[in-house]
Amino acid sequence: MNTHALSAAAREAALRRWDAVAKPLGALGQFEEMLARIAAVQGTADIALFPRCALVFCADHGVTVQGISQSGSEVTALVARAIAEGTSNINLMAAAAQADVFAADMGMHSPVPGTIDRRQGGGTKDFSQGPAMTRAQAESAMQAGIDLVGDMKRRGYRLIATGEMGIGNTTAAAALACALLDLSPKETAGRGAGLSDAGLRRKIDVIGRALEVNRPDPRDPMDVLSKLGGFEIAGMAGAFLGGAVHGVPIIMDGVISAAAALLAVRVCPEARQFMLPSHRSRSPGANALMDALRLRPVIDAGMALGEGTGAVMLFPLLDMAYRVYSGIHTFDSLGMAAYQPQGGTP
Repeated sequence: MNTHALSAAAREAALRRWDAVAKPLGALGQFEEMLARIAAVQGTADIALFPRCALVFCADHGVTVQGISQSGSEVTALVARAIAEGTSNINLMAAAAQADVFAADMGMHSPVPGTIDRRQGGGTKDFSQGPAMTRAQAESAMQAGIDLVGDMKRRGYRLIATGEMGIGNTTAAAALACALLDLSPKETAGRGAGLSDAGLRRKIDVIGRALEVNRPDPRDPMDVLSKLGGFEIAGMAGAFLGGAVHGVPIIMDGVISAAAALLAVRVCPEARQFMLPSHRSRSPGANALMDALRLRPVIDAGMALGEGTGAVMLFPLLDMAYRVYSGIHTFDSLGMAAYQPQGGTP
């Protein structure tokens, strides 16, 4: 896979600009690194955080017939319609962050007006009985995600947040984490939208059956994705790959986004350099996925809403960091010498 070249010179220029700001060295922590990473991707220290958008990937999951979710698959279309109409949670939060929102239909049971049509089928199959999708479908959905990032870049977007909507996709993400990280279902399965104790036990059992029936090969990420994933997870994984292909920083959301990101990194390790972590999901398995990605979220608020809501919360934080990065409060403006490293870790 041909990836966009990162600019080491732009990254170094961004770090020098941070050091010129009148503050202790490294005082804005991970935000300094994030802006430097954006500079490396954009090829200039004069980074652009606007315009920006959220891509919300929507699809249905056949495994919902096993009673692993509090609500039925019909809710996927209801929320996707609200996103397309601009009234869902992600739209309200994105409006505050001055970001546009697009819903992509990767494979819901029924098409929803106003969504971007990238349908790979009418939902995946029940992966507790066999593969969720064919390998060809997984590859097609991933390529659709890559292409969507290219489309958004051509429309002028400089930052893209990822989101998802799909009843049952916490089960798919938990199964993916098990296969990719050699974890047990008890370590990765959570209550999703509010499962009872009995519902959680059923979810754990279903994931265990899926792993036993499908025997995914952890050395082959496309095998894992096709057997245990969802069309929206495949599209999101493609979006992370698209960031590397088209040179756009891609913001991760929660545990489902993290599973998609790890799939992308297993396909193309260079994709990690184009990812920005947002929040630490409270969902089981999230920490293990982030550790595997070697990325550390900056928001730790116990969130698990989905739709990309955690990802868009990073936008205003980046804006505030940028105001300092590009501001006038520098050592030069104060007429004093810049701080110099004296050894050790800040």
